[in-house]
Amino acid sequence: MRSSLAAVFLMGLLGAALARAGTAPRIAAYYDGGMPVAAIPAERLDTILYAFGEPDARDLCSAPTAAQRRTFRQLRRLRQRHPRLHLLVSIGGWDAAPQYSDLALTAASRARFARSCIRLFIERQRFDGLDIDWEFPVQGGMNKSRREDRADATALLRELRARLDALGRTTHRHYLLTAAIPAGTWQKGGAYSVSDSYDLASIVPYVDWLNVMTYDMNTIFSPMSGFNTPLRPDPRDPTPEPERSRDNLSGAVRYFEAHGVPADKIMLGVPFYGRGFTGVSPRRAGLYSHYSGGFAETPWKTIESRMLTNPEWTRHWSATAQAPWLYDARRHVFFTYDDPRSIALKADFARRERLRGVMIWVLGEDDAHNSLLNALVSHLEPDQRQP
Repeated sequence: MRSSLAAVFLMGLLGAALARAGTAPRIAAYYDGGMPVAAIPAERLDTILYAFGEPDARDLCSAPTAAQRRTFRQLRRLRQRHPRLHLLVSIGGWDAAPQYSDLALTAASRARFARSCIRLFIERQRFDGLDIDWEFPVQGGMNKSRREDRADATALLRELRARLDALGRTTHRHYLLTAAIPAGTWQKGGAYSVSDSYDLASIVPYVDWLNVMTYDMNTIFSPMSGFNTPLRPDPRDPTPEPERSRDNLSGAVRYFEAHGVPADKIMLGVPFYGRGFTGVSPRRAGLYSHYSGGFAETPWKTIESRMLTNPEWTRHWSATAQAPWLYDARRHVFFTYDDPRSIALKADFARRERLRGVMIWVLGEDDAHNSLLNALVSHLEPDQRQP
């Protein structure tokens, strides 16, 4: 009898685990208002992360504006039509979170912040969870920072996890907690390692997954022009080691896994935009060149409709990096971006490496036919989209 009960108990645990696995999100997308909520292709997404909520100077989450509350109502109606869709609010961003270092500094400030965010966004606005986008603890970003940030980032996520779980015991559900984490080694101030900012292994127990920003591998902080999201390292790249080995998707994933992040907690970031460099050398059509300035970040829909149709831009493809680029010989501009072919290869990589899935920055930048999203979906088939 005892063994029979044990078997039933174990089968119940297995069933619960399989149920959780079956509903685990695999395509997450940030939404910043760049398209109407009604136009979001929600049937192809597992998670929408609203960007952004903001911390304020009182160690609290800023209350949503009237316009944000209208958007939240629209998102909730969208979730009603697509019951498997999860809604998270992302708090922070590159230049919108100057208070993080202060609010994470003490146990009291972390508790105030956690209570505030949960009350405003989980209890009142009925989001399914929170995403913490602190760019970046200790160094690498544009906001206030201090040495204690690295440990405080873990403590903040631990506090949020504990309070979300406490609420979940009351409401009989699980609330999601995720974090947006950088991957590129060129940030403000020069060469950078994500481990300078985060103790990756220590935050894993508190998050459902990490939204790994495996884009912006080369920006105006880089010493030379290069790919935004190369899939693999290019031996022709003159970038010094270890940056060359890490500034690509496969290298970044290996780094995160080597530092304690399991594959099933990694969401591979893909961009629906490109960026460029001006004043580049014609050698290699502007690739791996010193440059004089940056070329504006441009959404895929504009790249497709205006740049790929303009004969002044010549398209090139890197068999090593598995990524395209454009070169304007007249203006000496190098432009790096993703297209359906390179996005499909990234989806193949995520599936092959058994990652949790793919994260998109940002909804509203795809073309009218959703070419980039379609490439993702077609290479993450439903029967393969299990964690």
